[in-house]
Amino acid sequence: MKLAASTLHLLHQPLSEILHKLIYLNTKNIEIADSGYHALNPRLVEQLQEIRASYDLEFSIHAPYADTNLSADDDLIREWILKRIRYSIRFANELEAKCVVIHPGWTTATDRFMKGRAWELNIRSLHWLQKYSQEYGVPLLIENVPEPTPYLLITTNDFELFFSDEQIDMRMVLDIAHANLQSQVYDFLQDFGDKIDHIHVSDNRGSKDQHLPIGEGSINWERVMTSIRKIGFDGWIVIESYRDIDKSIKYLNSFI
Repeated sequence: MKLAASTLHLLHQPLSEILHKLIYLNTKNIEIADSGYHALNPRLVEQLQEIRASYDLEFSIHAPYADTNLSADDDLIREWILKRIRYSIRFANELEAKCVVIHPGWTTATDRFMKGRAWELNIRSLHWLQKYSQEYGVPLLIENVPEPTPYLLITTNDFELFFSDEQIDMRMVLDIAHANLQSQVYDFLQDFGDKIDHIHVSDNRGSKDQHLPIGEGSINWERVMTSIRKIGFDGWIVIESYRDIDKSIKYLNSFI
């Protein structure tokens, strides 16, 4: 397993202005949050390619999620959302990224009148995006998301249903902090250990998604890291804390 850092802790600054900071992180593995001030474009991708070559960096991409409901009921709106995520996939290909992380869709106000439609549209969108990502040679991974939200894939039961769907064959990103809010960290690791390719970590105190530095919340990181080793995980563990990234890297390295 390798430790990585998300650019989330720098999202308050334009990506073009903080590229030099990526070089000085205590890891060469960087997950670019393709959102807000860090939304990718051809010029930024070119700059990232340059520092990747010069400093031996590796990237993964987190697709935008704030406005990208894969289950949007309106066909035209959903098509524009899928088009935006296609850009993430193409940029990931150009950066030779390890993967693209994506959030599932969520229910809307119309779901009460058309039960099950949000789930159906979520599967349809993911199936289409996965085919697109396969054409570009970039793995597309689905992430478990936190409560309380209207997202469709939160609990282990949600993922049991998802993985049983014959229309899709997708692997996952396990977000430890999100799973902690449902007290399901070890359930996810036990039930889906063979489907986890990527892990997100930050800390919280069990009530909301705080993105604290590792060690400042209630998560038992020694037990978590031991459990991750037991499933034979050998991918990236991406730190998504909002601050003190180097401190979190040092803390987790003590268990690695």
